[in-house]
Amino acid sequence: TLTPALPRPPLTHGTEASSPRCVNTCRDAVNITWSSINFKTILQWQPKPSGYLYTVEIHGQTSDTKKKCILTAETECDVTDLLRNVRETYTAHILSVASSGMDNFEEPPFAVSEKFTPYNQTVLGKPEIQNYTQKGSKLNVVFQDPLTPYKFPNGSFQSIRDIFQNDLEYKIYYWKDQSSGKKDAITKSHRFEERVDSSKNYCFYIQGIIPSRREKRNGQESMVLCTSIGRNILDGRYLVKLVIQLSLLLYDKVRGQQIDFFTGK
Repeated sequence: TLTPALPRPPLTHGTEASSPRCVNTCRDAVNITWSSINFKTILQWQPKPSGYLYTVEIHGQTSDTKKKCILTAETECDVTDLLRNVRETYTAHILSVASSGMDNFEEPPFAVSEKFTPYNQTVLGKPEIQNYTQKGSKLNVVFQDPLTPYKFPNGSFQSIRDIFQNDLEYKIYYWKDQSSGKKDAITKSHRFEERVDSSKNYCFYIQGIIPSRREKRNGQESMVLCTSIGRNILDGRYLVKLVIQLSLLLYDKVRGQQIDFFTGK
């Protein structure tokens, strides 16, 4: 739901504005959306401008108004660097501006986005699985936190754990290979160690969770990986020999002859 686009009150300077204004040529931005993963946040809207341009303003509850993507013909804007206070609630104003620029006396019409709080609404990205093993009845999985675009003073990137801290959990879903019955477990660390059937292979995936959230509690799922304990893997040399013999067999059948499958004679 968008706040109706209305002109701002004119700023009176004793003379009438002489610069071109968006009277009939400009259209108000619609379908304004926030797209945010791991605190990288992109504003998107419609329509594509023709004969006018857009300027984005970010309004925080406690911070000064900041402008980004000034006089752009695009319909998206990366506003990540303006949302560093991730617990603050922001709104975006999308200004429709005459192509010759904004006049000095009256600000252009604008549309207002829904409110956005990065801490509560950014989507948790996929965890990166670094290592996994199944030894006996233990399934061990080690993973890494997704990184954010924000940096520490030393230049290294902050992870989502650096920002969410104790609010962040991870859940693993695991199941016997070729079975549909899933089990799950939760950790606040970077590791899972789960008891499994030592005679079966297991598949699993991981996702981040913020239990305190009202919406977007569950993050993106990692790729599904499976263990390979007890699988019959053909010896490489035998497999090559088998492929050659099959090729010879097919070739000989075409010629109307038969050969021994394993000797090739």
